[in-house]
Amino acid sequence: MDNQAQELALTLEPNDARRLALLCGQFDNHIKLIEQRLNVEIRRRGNHFSCLGNKKQANIANQVLTRLYQDTASSDLTVDEVHLVLQETGMEQKAANDIDNAIAQASIIKTKKASIKPRGQNQQRYVAAVRNNDINFGIGPAGTGKTYLAVACAVEALIQDQVERILLVRPAVEAGEKLGFLPGDLAQKVDPYLRPLYDALYEMVGFETVEKFIERNIIEVAPLAYMRGRTLNNSFVILDESQNTTREQMKMFLTRIGFGSTAVITGDPSQIDLPSGQKSGLKHAQEVLEGVDGISFCIFGAKDVVRHPIVQRIVEAYEKSEAKN
Repeated sequence: MDNQAQELALTLEPNDARRLALLCGQFDNHIKLIEQRLNVEIRRRGNHFSCLGNKKQANIANQVLTRLYQDTASSDLTVDEVHLVLQETGMEQKAANDIDNAIAQASIIKTKKASIKPRGQNQQRYVAAVRNNDINFGIGPAGTGKTYLAVACAVEALIQDQVERILLVRPAVEAGEKLGFLPGDLAQKVDPYLRPLYDALYEMVGFETVEKFIERNIIEVAPLAYMRGRTLNNSFVILDESQNTTREQMKMFLTRIGFGSTAVITGDPSQIDLPSGQKSGLKHAQEVLEGVDGISFCIFGAKDVVRHPIVQRIVEAYEKSEAKN
């Protein structure tokens, strides 16, 4: 600790042994993680805590402990949740007193089995944009929550009867692999690549409900090629991996959007698998449609990655390397 180290006391109420155990984690691993990331020392006796360290860091530690303890009232606490809350404090570079205000202002997405909290200003702006625009682009690296939040917004819209169905769309292009070698028809070939979207749906709605919705075409999975000639009314459409669309495919998809529909187009421009010489439809759309009324663009960066901290460092390292070339 430096010469400016201070000790800040904190009492967490109510004094609930089960919730305190959830907060601390097995073998105090949650506490140790907070200490490591914020460079503080945390002491505890019952529900009385004290954080020793630089005044600002100790204050942030108190805010993090308070936030996490509030979360234990409604759900179990995981290491991932601790990681994400800690990342939020560093990502936004907020003073400790601002952290709770930012969390309170977050647009919570209500689904059948979970409430999803957008983390950080970019995710909050993204959710607000999806709720208020007909066509929305979420552009950035893996792990920034752009697809997961799109699925959450789609489920919320379906539950609230704002749309009649959800369509999950993806171009049939994969890195170094040929779909023709996979068994089944084209929909079945694309199916495995939509697994992250399925997983999100199962988490938010439940396996049985998702399967029932698929049988009734309330949730539809479709390769991008199947969109030609269709007009999509009263639907929430998610085009995932859109960096692998051509210009023509992107224009075709965007002109399918009908009345009462919302479209979210997600993609990572650093992961283009199109043949050499073909320009990504995502990059072209960003150039052509920027500033068009009713269309939003939310650009995510390495600082928005909400996976393990090492993923953020990996993304930053690749960005630096690509900037040099």
